[in-house]
Amino acid sequence: MNRIFKPCEILLPDGCDMGKWSAVACDQFSSQPEYWDALDAAVGEAPSTLRLMLPEAYLDTRDQFAQAELINARMREYLSSGVFKALPDSYIYVERTLAGGAVRRGLVGVLDLDAYDYSRDSQSPIRATEGTIESRLPPRVRVRRAAPLEMPHIMVFVDDAEERLLKPLAGRTAALPKLYDFELCCGGGHICGWQVTGGDCAAVDGAIDTLSDSDVLAERYGGASPVVFAIGDGNHSLATAKKCWEELKPALSEEERETHPARFSLVELVNIHDAAVTFEPIHKVVFDTDVTGFISAAKEFLARRGGESASVHEIKLICGGDATEVCVAGLTIGQLIGAAESFCQDYIAEHGGRVDYIHNDDTAESMGRRDNCAAILLPRMEKNELFPSVIRSGPFPKKSFSIGHAEDKRYYLECRKIK
Repeated sequence: MNRIFKPCEILLPDGCDMGKWSAVACDQFSSQPEYWDALDAAVGEAPSTLRLMLPEAYLDTRDQFAQAELINARMREYLSSGVFKALPDSYIYVERTLAGGAVRRGLVGVLDLDAYDYSRDSQSPIRATEGTIESRLPPRVRVRRAAPLEMPHIMVFVDDAEERLLKPLAGRTAALPKLYDFELCCGGGHICGWQVTGGDCAAVDGAIDTLSDSDVLAERYGGASPVVFAIGDGNHSLATAKKCWEELKPALSEEERETHPARFSLVELVNIHDAAVTFEPIHKVVFDTDVTGFISAAKEFLARRGGESASVHEIKLICGGDATEVCVAGLTIGQLIGAAESFCQDYIAEHGGRVDYIHNDDTAESMGRRDNCAAILLPRMEKNELFPSVIRSGPFPKKSFSIGHAEDKRYYLECRKIK
């Protein structure tokens, strides 16, 4: 059977300081270079995933082409110097204890990129949940195009209300080889991982077959084209992998395409019904702009966008010392997020500046109170809206939601050869 999620050979660091090895996703703290400066100092010369990626906080201050070459050189160095040990034909079952104490379960394996399409009208079994910002792909493509390794911060949701997939593994950890158990840096909480092979892999595959069954999906979602896996986090990383694979495919024979490692992408599969999965809003902060009239203009713009929905959502507008809460009626949560994005883009087109997407409430409010800055704080999306919404109306607007706070994001840890 040609499975779209399956085990693979996974690389883990061997004998390294795991706290220094594992770093949070490159797209976090994008307006806080001081976070990355402090991490750089803490890591020093130790082997680290920090050296295998370019934090987006540095995109405007570092030569992206030179950085891509340095990253690829460091990957080759790690491969040749014995930094890694290989786990053949394996999944990794993961338990991540978040800073608040909740435990999020996941399963690391590979997705088939031929079953994934991130376009807005996609009907593929693997789909994006948010709009892809094409301008964010080139720096990542530069790194991956020549990279011998990949490492995931991609989190993929499966709709498993009956807990067929991960709950059985949680009950078998005493029988599985433990691979790592350590504190993540910078407030990321604790993480443990166990190797899943043999009969346990077969049990996982059987559970996924059930969750992917066309009759099961039709009963759950109706006649709409079903989604088996929805990209919960790391949309742009998976889109980068897809773009690089499509570039490579024409030079390969049909036989080579079946097994080429670049056809697949390492991800962590998570049950959307996991109690530890919480959706947090991503707020919009406008920097370096003329903020005169920002709040009144935002109110007027959003009031004009009201539609036929019965929904009412509360947002908060911040501008220097001013803050006001506004109820917006007639828009679904996705429409509200899209309207807020449209307003910010129109505003900076007229008044100058730039917009960034900030995860934490306090951070966004603090940034919105700076001189020449403003912010729109958006409400939380209910996670049970995700699969039905993606099936019926495509991806949510870009930067619509975050899985937990920035520190709760997936950290880079496992790696895989793609060349």
